[in-house]
Amino acid sequence: MSPKRLLCAAAVCLSFAGAGAFAQTAAPTEQPADTPDMESSAPEVPAPAPAVPVTPAAPAAIAPMPVKPPAAPMSGPVRNVVLVHGAFVDGSSWNGVVAKLQQKGYHVSSVQNPLTSLADDVAATRRVLARQNGPTMLVGHSWGGVVITEAGANAPNVAGLVYVAAIAPDLHESTTDLMKRAAPMPASQAITADASGFLWLDRTKYRAEFAADVPENLTRVLSAAQVPIAAKAFSETVSQVAWREKPSWYLLTTRDRAVSPEVERFMADRMNAKVVPISSSHLVPVSHAGAVADAIDRAARELSRQQ
Repeated sequence: MSPKRLLCAAAVCLSFAGAGAFAQTAAPTEQPADTPDMESSAPEVPAPAPAVPVTPAAPAAIAPMPVKPPAAPMSGPVRNVVLVHGAFVDGSSWNGVVAKLQQKGYHVSSVQNPLTSLADDVAATRRVLARQNGPTMLVGHSWGGVVITEAGANAPNVAGLVYVAAIAPDLHESTTDLMKRAAPMPASQAITADASGFLWLDRTKYRAEFAADVPENLTRVLSAAQVPIAAKAFSETVSQVAWREKPSWYLLTTRDRAVSPEVERFMADRMNAKVVPISSSHLVPVSHAGAVADAIDRAARELSRQQ
């Protein structure tokens, strides 16, 4: 065969070989199962990777809720006092008592009640109670007695309760329910409601009906800074009763013109409280701060001896 024909034949053979290789690459034939060692002239096609199960994306991490610290152990002396004010005043009404108790070495906190509802005042008190380290004496004046009755229940660090001319309701009982147990008091005639449903004490009658034994220059300041209370609060009832599970004391104000001394005596006797009578107007934390502090101190010392 001439060189020219040999060159043409070689080209044709190479063309067929290339076509065969392309066909094998594009559509490889499956090897018989009984000839595992046979080699294909086509490049080996890698086996498909095994399917990986798709795991749903984890939800975004949710910030954990704050862990409430464990209840303070009820051992050792009572060195904490939490004071809860009543209507028509704020936490500053306890200033004289705070100073006296601090002099005696107590850790004292005065709650600032919003006076917008029983639930709101209880929440404010519980926030302060949660910050106490160790056994605590919970003290309420006037409307503050309703608050401590609810807030002090099931509170492990509350060792005892002191009611200061305070309302002490029983289960499902309201302030209004208790006030009906006696004739209307003079202070009730000095209370008016505004368009928003809040009660105010007439400034011109503040001293005579609420704080008769407080110096007039001070009652002018107190009446100017008074905090009104939501009228609905007086009809709200308690769902827990702390004095049924905690030892209690009652400072009974014998010259009170806002809460009847007769009703005070009824409440104190009903809860088997230790009664401390004091000749005072309703605003006894201001007019007799030293005597109030001494009564709280005696109660705390008595509880400490029982620990």
